[in-house]
Amino acid sequence: MTDGVILYDKPRDITSHDVVYRVRRQLPRKTRVGHAGTLDPFATGLLLVLVGRGTRAQRFLMGLGKTYETIARFGAVSTTGDSDGEITETGVVPDGDLTLPTGVVRQRPPAYSALRVDGERAYARARRGETVELPEREVTVELFRQRWHDGARRAFEIRCSSGTYVRSLIADLGDAYCEELRRTAIGHFDVADADPERIVGLNDALAFLPEHRLEGDEARRAGYGVAVAHPDPPAQGPGYTRLTDADGLIAIAEPRIADDGAPLLKPIVGLRG
Repeated sequence: MTDGVILYDKPRDITSHDVVYRVRRQLPRKTRVGHAGTLDPFATGLLLVLVGRGTRAQRFLMGLGKTYETIARFGAVSTTGDSDGEITETGVVPDGDLTLPTGVVRQRPPAYSALRVDGERAYARARRGETVELPEREVTVELFRQRWHDGARRAFEIRCSSGTYVRSLIADLGDAYCEELRRTAIGHFDVADADPERIVGLNDALAFLPEHRLEGDEARRAGYGVAVAHPDPPAQGPGYTRLTDADGLIAIAEPRIADDGAPLLKPIVGLRG
């Protein structure tokens, strides 16, 4: 099987692209390989490597929430927000409990991020000494919990929406930066299950999406991208659905409305053939 998702525990000091390259070398030639969410070189932990038709589902997997464990060092700041940057000692170390924000949080992505500015990665501009100021964005922090405190270092567990920058969350606590950062989960995927030799089938990898089982002519038409009747249209939200039949996954579909007002499921990403 060469269609699905590999759960990869990325080590420190290699890029997400390096991981993709390693996986590609182990697969048959011309197999498409990508990933669903970059990890910085200094960070470790779970990276979803997409294989074959799995690359077509990238945007659905990238939208999953993330869980991180980080060790923050207080009393110093870093130009990159992590241990790879230039460190300036300030000596300002807070005492006692900290106010840890949860819910909807406005944050500014760090200049040393992979976001594009006028077609170029922000970190490339920052490394040339250019001033990079990215616009604020809203993210959701579901859990922000201190795990331990030892002098100038504190460990935190953070569960947040896709697009959240943990480095920014830590920097906003005071004079602090991420000394270590590890991604432990993405949606229902856990780093404890990481295995670079195993490809999780695409239907299992997308099990967080509701399933609509088709038969006969409906299944064949869905395979050609033709809309089928929606059995249970959602009240709100995108309502993405897996279309399957006895042979497995056919496509990812979204709700549409027919000219006569009937609810439909329109395949938008074909995952067969």
